Amino acid sequence: MDAPERSAGPVGPGACVKRRRGVSARAEARGCSAVWGRWLALRVLIAVLGAPGACRDDQQPAAAVVRVANWGGPGNDPKFIESERRIREQFERRHPGVRVQLEQIPGHGEYAPKMLMMQAAGRAPDVLQLDASSAAIFINNDVLLDLTPLIAADATFDLGAYFENVTNIYRRSDALYAIPLDFTPMVLYYNKALFDAAGVAYPQPGWSWDDFLRTAQALTVRPAGGGPPTQYGFNFENVMPFWAPWLWSNGGEVLDPSGRRASGCFDGPQALAAIQFLADLVLKHGVAPNPAAGATTGVDLFRAGLAAMDVKGHWMMIEYTSDRLDIGVVGLPTNIGRRLTVVYASGLAIARQSRQPQLAWEYIKYLTGEEVQVQRCATGLAISGNRKAAAHFAGREIEDAFLDEVQYARRPWGAVVERYPVCEDLGREMMEDILLGGDAASVPRAVQRTARLMDAVLAEP
Repeated sequence: MDAPERSAGPVGPGACVKRRRGVSARAEARGCSAVWGRWLALRVLIAVLGAPGACRDDQQPAAAVVRVANWGGPGNDPKFIESERRIREQFERRHPGVRVQLEQIPGHGEYAPKMLMMQAAGRAPDVLQLDASSAAIFINNDVLLDLTPLIAADATFDLGAYFENVTNIYRRSDALYAIPLDFTPMVLYYNKALFDAAGVAYPQPGWSWDDFLRTAQALTVRPAGGGPPTQYGFNFENVMPFWAPWLWSNGGEVLDPSGRRASGCFDGPQALAAIQFLADLVLKHGVAPNPAAGATTGVDLFRAGLAAMDVKGHWMMIEYTSDRLDIGVVGLPTNIGRRLTVVYASGLAIARQSRQPQLAWEYIKYLTGEEVQVQRCATGLAISGNRKAAAHFAGREIEDAFLDEVQYARRPWGAVVERYPVCEDLGREMMEDILLGGDAASVPRAVQRTARLMDAVLAEP
């Protein structure tokens, strides 16, 4: 998969929330409510106009056209672009008279709102790529077709061929709304050349927070005359989808099991200690740059060889391979003796408004099948959701490390909680305020305040 469509910041209303200094918690909550109100307006349109058959153009196309929407891919990689073109053309050759019409909606935060607007206008595509991180807004609002009847009627399709914990992201009770296309667990990349130069052993699966901190300290290079490090042990990025798993690895959580409350979870002792640990990496130990102070503006320190470790997903393999970086991959460190991470996935779904549901199903089977998945994942973009296709790449050090993490990966909150993107944006703003203020002691107050703001967002009717 490409980086989660919202991994550099949330899609939907979360992308619009920007906290202002000097504004009260209640005013901020009202601001979140206003943003969410605009998002809810789309849901009202869907309810009024988006039922199957509503607002459709009655003129049928002369040829069978399967409209497929996605958020684009690594547009700077010609091999990936060429591979995707060949895959589409191959489907058309196997289905004479059928044309695949690709509708890409790139741009930060644009995909989910545009898909909902197309649904409200009765112009939804037949097939849409579904990001697990924002799946709830689609699944919970009856935008998608339940694929269970199509699966039951198709003797050629084996749902067991896909990774179960990835498939379950798209389940609601007995209904299934997407077939896994590809995915990635979040992992820690490390630069082997920097480790070797410092004489530091490579990290091993199941390593602890203490191991991680000692390693980051050993790989941080400080100039003799003082000043900021010339090399950091860890490239911390203030993107909540990247740092939320650290809460889990300390036994903490963002929301309660119902997904309706953050207080008592996000500001609970385990989660608070995890956020404190991350802030201390920057403010106390100095082993990570301060993104809030512009320390990394315009530069990926890991790709530039100026940071030894970084947390990312499989999508970065395309860039790292192009950079010729000598890298290794290991799971995130844990402070509870149990390995945990998050899985960001994309699946293929059929819109309830689709004019070609059977043909859309054929396209989904084709694109998620073993043959095509081997072609797609050879680019390094992601791990295939198809087990047999993923097994084609086993036996390679990095791929084996990724595959080993799958069993420890859990779904993101955005797969089940519609308003979670707003919570992620609040979390990012909280961390930015902490790091910009430069006061590690401010963490408890900031976390408690943010938990209350998240509660206000989640409590909206």
